[in-house]
Amino acid sequence: MEYPDNRAKAKRIGATHYFTGVACIRGHIALRKTKGSCVECMKEDWVIDNEKRKEKPKSEAAKEAGRRYYERNKELVKARSNARPEEERSAYKLKHKQSNPEYYKALTSVRKRRHRNATPKWITPDQKLAMRNLYLKAQELTKIAGERYVVDHIIPLQSTAVCGLHVPWNLRVITQEENLKKSNKLFPL
Repeated sequence: MEYPDNRAKAKRIGATHYFTGVACIRGHIALRKTKGSCVECMKEDWVIDNEKRKEKPKSEAAKEAGRRYYERNKELVKARSNARPEEERSAYKLKHKQSNPEYYKALTSVRKRRHRNATPKWITPDQKLAMRNLYLKAQELTKIAGERYVVDHIIPLQSTAVCGLHVPWNLRVITQEENLKKSNKLFPL
């Protein structure tokens, strides 16, 4: 597309941008907006403003708007998230975990308590060792295969249908993907 070479021409013909070929104050040789400044300068300013905005706490209205957007566009948000490279997703998860240690401590505590409460008193030390070995096997498979393996409760510890026990015959090692699909159901959908 051919752009006008000065602002006056751009205004006269109703164009939104013009190109002079001369560097702006910051040294950019780029398009300029008819009602503003250099497009590259505006991009730099947006980045700076966004960084400043990230440092400020969000208002309740902004948080609620974000929740409403997510509810309306859940599939799009998930698709966009899944489209990001694995390294980027891992870095985001790690950053979140490091900035919210109390949250993850509470999650771990709840999971451990759930397991402890679902473990019967009559279980033998050999059976406890068998369960520990299943967790070690999952870790070993994860290292070998490069895919995450977890220990799954065949009959879930918490479910609307039935609740199982934390015993060796109710445990199995499966991939994390399979476990997430199964969730707290008896059988995956």
